[in-house]
Amino acid sequence: MKKSITQQMIVVFVGLLAFIFALVLGINTGFLERFYIMHKQRDLVTLHQTLKAAVDEEQEEQKKIERKISNLTEKENISLLVIGRDGKLSTVVDDSIKYQSLYFQLLSYVLENNQENRKVLKVTEDYVIYQTEKKDQTSQPEYLTMMGELPDCSKFVMRTPIDSIRENAGLANTFLIYIGLLASVLGGILVWIFARRISDPIKELAQLSKRMAKLDFDARYTSGGENEIGVLGNNFNLMSERLEKTISELKSANNQLQEDIEEKEKVEKMRNEFLGNVSHELKTPIALIQGYAEGLKEGIIEDAESREYYCDVIIDEAAKMNKMVKNLLILNQLEFGDEMQEYERFDLIGLIKGVLSSCELLFQQAEAKVDFIADESVCVWADEFKTEQVLRNYITNAIHHVDNEKRIEVRVIQDGEVVRVSVFNSGKQIPEDDLPKIWDKFYKVDKAHTRMYGGNGIGLSIVKAIMESFHRDYGVKNFDNGVQFWFELDACVANEECQRKEQKK
Repeated sequence: MKKSITQQMIVVFVGLLAFIFALVLGINTGFLERFYIMHKQRDLVTLHQTLKAAVDEEQEEQKKIERKISNLTEKENISLLVIGRDGKLSTVVDDSIKYQSLYFQLLSYVLENNQENRKVLKVTEDYVIYQTEKKDQTSQPEYLTMMGELPDCSKFVMRTPIDSIRENAGLANTFLIYIGLLASVLGGILVWIFARRISDPIKELAQLSKRMAKLDFDARYTSGGENEIGVLGNNFNLMSERLEKTISELKSANNQLQEDIEEKEKVEKMRNEFLGNVSHELKTPIALIQGYAEGLKEGIIEDAESREYYCDVIIDEAAKMNKMVKNLLILNQLEFGDEMQEYERFDLIGLIKGVLSSCELLFQQAEAKVDFIADESVCVWADEFKTEQVLRNYITNAIHHVDNEKRIEVRVIQDGEVVRVSVFNSGKQIPEDDLPKIWDKFYKVDKAHTRMYGGNGIGLSIVKAIMESFHRDYGVKNFDNGVQFWFELDACVANEECQRKEQKK
């Protein structure tokens, strides 16, 4: 980040610290000397008042005051010289070297020889306070000096050096600079550590919000904490969970709505296709029935044989219409689930033998040879009536399309818990492009041939609906010499019991 919180906090803190130290340094340089001089002026005034008090007191009290004066001068580093009105020294608190300087300074004051370079700070009736100023680095030290006259007409002079304050201020400023640099470094490190403790959770929250914006709700705030950021992180986690749940519910509702829309569109499409196909399939037989019926009514045919032929055509087309309507009703019940499944255990071999026996006349008419390959008994779980419908559709379809060597083969193979039933007929193959479409309603591969035997393209659609209601597999496969249709059922484990029942029969 170009403007991270850590960098901003470090810059602000170090800048503030540098400003405070610069301010203290400036104040120390510009005002410390003035403050020191003001403080020393107060010390001189205090000492002057003590001297005045000593003049009016008796001898015993004067000794006490003189001890007090001595303590003040030592404590505040003040040199003092007092000359009586007779010109003699009355009070001296000083060493011999400073005494000579004070004496000549006081003498200069008495004689009003003011040639000394000085700066007057305060003037009253009793005293004058001034500051001596250096002309160059080789001149004598600077002092703060008070001179005046006591009530008994004694002259006094007191002074205190002020050169040391500049040196002390310089040392203090140098010390402050070192302390400021050290404090800035240590403060920067501490601020960096503290800022990281704040910025890291905020960065985690920023990353968390970015992942949530991409609908990644597995992200969670893990830094914890009981402060405001910790509370915010916990709220982020709670919001993530609720958003995930809400979006999941919305997706489920949206998927359900999409499925409902698709189902509605599918039903509408099926309805339109159904109406179109039914209209198309019924159009030809109705036209034939109408035409032949009008011919009979108008007496176009006079001989009995022709009238019988006309009646046979009408009856045949009516039978085809009746068969198609029944198949459509069956298909409608299967597709819309109007009919309940009745699963039961039954002998599949016995069922197939019964169907083959009932179709014996059709086999003879088609001149087809039928081979049935299976065990003596195989029990399955399924709806027996619907299983028979599937089998009859496959066998009828094989009879109508058998060709070449005129062979039909029905085979039953059990593989563990699955039983596969296949019906093969020799003849032409189904074009590969038509294989996925043969299960659609009213679809016919060879329309002329289908019309000839009365097919309407619904039989395999019924097979598809039944097998899907069973939730079992089914299909078709081309061979070099023909076509094989197959379907699978759930095998019954207790096949031995079925075999015993078959033997008893």
